[in-house]
Amino acid sequence: MTLSDPNLSLFTYDGEIICGVDEAGRGPLAGPVFAAAVILDPAKPVNGLRDSKKLTAERREALAEQIKTNALAWAIAECSEEEIDKLNILQATMLAMRRAVEGLAMLPTLALIDGNRCPQLSIRSEAIIKGDDKVQAISAASILAKTARDAALQVLHERYPHYAFDQHKGYPTALHMERLRLHGVSPVHRKSYAPVRALLAIIPGGAA
Repeated sequence: MTLSDPNLSLFTYDGEIICGVDEAGRGPLAGPVFAAAVILDPAKPVNGLRDSKKLTAERREALAEQIKTNALAWAIAECSEEEIDKLNILQATMLAMRRAVEGLAMLPTLALIDGNRCPQLSIRSEAIIKGDDKVQAISAASILAKTARDAALQVLHERYPHYAFDQHKGYPTALHMERLRLHGVSPVHRKSYAPVRALLAIIPGGAA
């Protein structure tokens, strides 16, 4: 069975301990990027796993609790907006993924990464395009990363309510751009991102 096979599932490779890895938050203009790593337990399956973007918020939260309860190991990590601005979003995402894998309580032998490239790891890794809809462990990681980031953006909303982070989660929606122009750039905005950088150029020192 090849990695592109949509029926690929846990322990396709004999004797391997597989962790799925995915991220959440590459596109937003604010907040950290999150990554999760999950080693599922074949004796305790979690039904309904799929790409987190195709699930409702309520379903994601319910599945996240099941994953945390049933998985052999799981870990969530992040890279801050400061690290994103320093490294660039690709490298920051790779670092968050590495932190997640290194945070696992059980050492996997193979990491299956959603996307087309892998972070530098001490174990073997393989990239799987659209893996979050093909591999159960990656789907589980997608759900944990997404729910963790949504919770973090809720905290940012409470700190900076005038940006409405609870509604757009930092993505460059019309509402977010309107609030940015109205209130300026907050300390949690990614200043290397073009819309934020452009606003800073228009309003020198325009950080909230």
